[in-house]
This record gives sequence, C-alpha cells and structure tokens, in this order.
Amino acid sequence: MAAVEFDMPITADDFKGLKVAIVHYWLVTWRGGEKVLESLLKLFPDADIYTLFYDESVCRPYLGNNQVYTSSLDHGFLRKHYQKLFPLYPAGIRSLKLHRKYDLILSSESGPAKGIARPVGTPHLCYIHTPMRYCWGFSQSYLGALPIWLRGVARWRFDRLKEWDRTTIDNVDRYVANSRNVADRVSRYYERSADVCYPPIALDLFENPPVSSSGSYYLSFGAITPYKNVDLLVETFNQTDRKLVIVGDGSERSRLEQAANDNITFTGSLPLSEVIDTIRGAKALLFPGEEDFGMVPLEVMSQGVPVIAYRKGGALETVVENLQQPAQSSGLFFDEPAVSSVLEALEAFESLEEQFSPHWIQTHARKFGEDRFLREMSGHIADLLKDRKAGHL
Repeated sequence: MAAVEFDMPITADDFKGLKVAIVHYWLVTWRGGEKVLESLLKLFPDADIYTLFYDESVCRPYLGNNQVYTSSLDHGFLRKHYQKLFPLYPAGIRSLKLHRKYDLILSSESGPAKGIARPVGTPHLCYIHTPMRYCWGFSQSYLGALPIWLRGVARWRFDRLKEWDRTTIDNVDRYVANSRNVADRVSRYYERSADVCYPPIALDLFENPPVSSSGSYYLSFGAITPYKNVDLLVETFNQTDRKLVIVGDGSERSRLEQAANDNITFTGSLPLSEVIDTIRGAKALLFPGEEDFGMVPLEVMSQGVPVIAYRKGGALETVVENLQQPAQSSGLFFDEPAVSSVLEALEAFESLEEQFSPHWIQTHARKFGEDRFLREMSGHIADLLKDRKAGHL
C-alpha cells in the first residue's frame, strides 16, 4: 500500500466507546517508541496496555490511569537485563493473555509484540518501528558486541527467534510502518505491504523561535548504545580540537568517556528544559547511526539547528541536503561510517554554516508534528475498522 494522506481530523471522540488493547514491546525507558505510545493514548485514553517488561518508576508518569499488564518475565533482575533475554521473548509474549474482549488490538512493534494471541475476529493493526533487528538485517552488529565464545550460541538463538517471528507475521491485519525505510523491510522480510505514517514530534518543541545564530559546539543526543555509533564520534573528535557535547546515557557511556579527550563532554541524561538549551547552543547535531527512522534529528531541527547524518536509514527521509541552496537544507550527509568521512562532512558544513536558515529548518521539521501523526494514524485505524465491519478481512 502507498502512504495515505487524511485531511479530515479524527479525534478520540470518533473512537469513543471502543475497547482497545495496546501491545508495546517493553516499557523500561522513555524514548522514541514510547513517545509513539503516548500519542496513541491521546486517541485511546482508556486503552489497556500489554508489555513484556514494565518499570513503573520510569513510565507511570506518562501513562495516567491506564491498566498495564505484564508478562511472566517481568521481575526485577530479568527486567534489568531485558535486552539480553531475547531467547525468552516468545515465551514472554505467550504468557500475555488479553484480560477482556477488545474491539481493536494495536501493537507497537520492534520486538515480539505483534505475536500476542488474539481472539478470532478482533482486528489487529501493527505500527512497526522495525522488524526485530536481532533477526532481520542487523544480527551481525549484535553478534560483534559479544565475546567470541558466545557468538555461535547467539547466532543459533537469533535464527530460532527469526523462525518464531515468521509465525507471527499473519497475526496482523494491517501494517503501518514508521518510515519508507521500514516499509521496505516489511516488504522484504515479511512479504507484506505497509502504509507509512511518520512518528510524532511533540508540538511544544516548536514553541521557541528558531535559533538566531550558530552555536559553539557539535552535539550528539540519544542512547549511547553500540548501534548508535557514538564511538565513531569520539574517535573523530579525538583527532580535532572541535568541541563535542554528548547528551544521553547507555551501556557504552563509561567506556567512551574514558577514551574521550578533554574537548568531548558527556552530560548524561538531562531534564527536557536543559536538553532544549543544549540543542539551541549547538552548531549541528551529529547523527552517525543507521536508524529505522530517528526522531532525534527532527527534535533538534525543531529549534532550527541543522543535522549532519550518516547517509542511510531513516535520516534519508528527514534530512534535506541541498548543497546548491543551503538555505533550503536541513543539514548534510556523510557517506561512510569512518573518521575521514565525518571529518570531511564537518569541513563541508563549516564552509556552508552561515548559509543555513534556522527558520527553514524549523518549518521543515514542523511537517512531522504530532497533529499530523494523529490525523494519519486515525485514518489508518478507521479504514481497518471499516474493512473489518464490511467483512473484507
């Protein structure tokens, strides 16, 4: 299916009385996938939530009074190591039983969420962030982070997980992908078509006017985990006196902090107000990973700050590179995940820096606002419910 535009606004009132179960892979941090969940709850404020793992201290403030049901895996020690427990995900999702009769199941998927057992006749829409990266296309990056002696066993477990994931593909009536990039993966790996609906960028990010001048440092923002490639930035900035500020936390932070020179600052996680101030003081965001979509570049662009991104994945759908007219660009790309390629991009950016238009960048990012997400997702959901009622599914 092609991407669909829905012009008429649809609100929670249009779905009033609908009993909805939202299945989200896990709730242990509050990042891009969880921001999508938060938006879906604006359409279905009374929805029940089903998830493998739930850290109430982190996530409850965002969930209001929603009932949260968790899997048999949701215990303190296991929750702490949730990302390493991928062989147990099928058992975990099988242990999640729906507690009532629902009119609609919405799965928010980059893990096993779409595999939840559903009663015959209950429509199921899957908003897919990506087919499981462990299994489909990115296994090697996970294997490379493991000790050599563990890789053979892990590869076997990835293969088994892939076999199970195949059995859940047709548990979904309609796929909606978070990008064309992910829709292509759904087609390639699942042999299913997917509509496209870009994730929501919070509208309050656009309340500030765009920055009025270029900042004094470069910025990295987000989880500090292996596939984010923050190590490439540390290696690059260790070879220059340019300043880099790294906002965020994750498994790689301690190692990279020890390897970094004095021109690199790690702030850890920051409150939103400080994040915004830090973004507004930056020359540009550096975005070195291959993301499924990537909300961070748009969140930075919402302040009028440009982005220097790796030319792969979801960044190709959010970063506009127009070297002939930089005033109509939101940033530029580098072509290889290599120090020389990043340095070349930094030099190119600095030669054009004064020509970027913060107003144009902010206006571009605004096209991805939450209001557009709610309008388009409502349309996809309404179409699914109509198809089910007409007996087309």
